[in-house]
This record gives sequence, C-alpha cells and structure tokens, in this order.
Amino acid sequence: MRTTSDRIRHAISFELLGLAIVTPLGALGFGLQVHEVGVMAVVGASIATGWNYLYNLLFDRVMKRVLGTVRKTMPLRVLHAVLFEGGLLIMLLPFIAWYLDIGLGEALVMEIAFALFYLVYAFVFNWAYDRVFPLPLGA
Repeated sequence: MRTTSDRIRHAISFELLGLAIVTPLGALGFGLQVHEVGVMAVVGASIATGWNYLYNLLFDRVMKRVLGTVRKTMPLRVLHAVLFEGGLLIMLLPFIAWYLDIGLGEALVMEIAFALFYLVYAFVFNWAYDRVFPLPLGA
C-alpha cells in the first residue's frame, strides 16, 4: 500500500492540477465569472482533498482484504472513479445551490458537468500517477 506522504502528495497534486484546468473551463462553459467558479472550485477541492485521502485509503484497504492486492485493473479503475465522484456529488450539491443561489436541479446539472470532467480527469490522473510513482513491490 501507499505511504501517508505518498497519499498526501497524490491528493494535493490531484486537486491543484484539477483547479488549474476546471476554473477557466467552468467559467467559460457556464457563463460565470472566473472568481465565482474559483470559489466553488476551491471549496470543492478542499472537500474533495479530504474525501480523496479517506476514500483512497478505504478503497485500498477493501481491495487488499478482498483481492489481496491494491493493484487496480481497468474495470476497478472505472469503479474507483465512479464511486469517488458519486460520493463527492452528494457532498457538494447543497453548497453549489446555496452559493450560486440556484435550485437543486440547476446545481445538479452543473455538478454533473463538473463530475463528468473529474471522472475523466481522475481516471487519467490516477493512471499517470501510478506510472510516475509506481506502487512499492509487494503492494
């Protein structure tokens, strides 16, 4: 399994790169000011960073217990990304509706767009991260 420092590096690098990509794209895509998307993105990234750490730790522990390894196959990577984004959606939806003073339906549409972006981003980022920082032998 990964070390605590590796998990922290993973979570922080994931969120910083994600913020740099999603803030201008979100402003452009939704016709919002960059600072509005920036606030949503920073709050979302803060919540997501904690969730990222906890979720990956729990996911790896379950994998290790059930499968005897934390090496992810392609189907496990897809499941990993979908479950992560689903949990984050539940946490962020009320904040977006409140912050932008919009209904839950509108917030859901926005959150689905962000979730789709992050679903693909999480898949690509985690695949690349595992290539750049491979699991230790015997993981």
